[in-house]
Amino acid sequence: MARTPVYFLSHGGPNLMFDRAHPAYKKLQAIGRDVTGRIKPRAVVVFSAHWQAEKTKVHVNTAEGADLIYDFYNFPKEYYQVKYPNVGSNAVAQRVLDLLQTAGIGAKGSLLAERSVYVEMSGAEKRMILAAFDPEKNPLHVPIVQVSLFDSDNADQHYRLGQAVAALREENIAIIVSGMAVHNLGDFFRRVTASRDPLPYTVSFDEALRDATTAPPTERQAKMAALLTRPDARQAHPGFDHLLPIHVGAGAAGDDVGERLWTLGEGSMSWAQYRFGDVPAG
Repeated sequence: MARTPVYFLSHGGPNLMFDRAHPAYKKLQAIGRDVTGRIKPRAVVVFSAHWQAEKTKVHVNTAEGADLIYDFYNFPKEYYQVKYPNVGSNAVAQRVLDLLQTAGIGAKGSLLAERSVYVEMSGAEKRMILAAFDPEKNPLHVPIVQVSLFDSDNADQHYRLGQAVAALREENIAIIVSGMAVHNLGDFFRRVTASRDPLPYTVSFDEALRDATTAPPTERQAKMAALLTRPDARQAHPGFDHLLPIHVGAGAAGDDVGERLWTLGEGSMSWAQYRFGDVPAG
């Protein structure tokens, strides 16, 4: 059995669920169809922005079922009425915990709900789930297990986290990591630019992320760690929680080379989408 690819999906805000004309929505839907139609995993393990647990310990959602958490505020009421049929898997969660223990990474099971696995896969994990896996046209009928990030800005710590769970890919379990390639909400809400043209730091950091992520695997970890010390890093990411998921994904990629599938810079945001590894022909 071929190992599953790893995806990094830029998930945007809750409004993406309803903005089906947005180019990012269309791209996420195409990726979702590849996952369900060609990769056909038996489960999905998600690492996403919005859930940072402890400085030296991650949490793994062991719940078999959980209500969605609407971790956003001041949006129209229909945003809080969105549902997504989903199940967890205690067995897959335990496999993740076993792999982390073997790698010497602190971890514990948690019965927290799927947090930001709220609204992208169709539609931060459900946005990603909702935007990529439409519950009516392309539902993801497999268990979803969410794993937290560390509560730290340590790029190598997150890269090792990905390396620790890479074996899941040999077991027909897909790893999807989700955040944003560039994510400055402060500038977004201050409307630094009235147009959708990308700000200078959006362009520069987006290209630096591409160069690091698509580097030869033997060089990739160091190049990705260096992203956090760039002069434009704290402009592109005032907090690194939306950037660190791609470090987890790159760690899980092993010797697979990263590929930027698509990007779009909008003001203080970049919607870049990445994949490590090949999709089966079909």
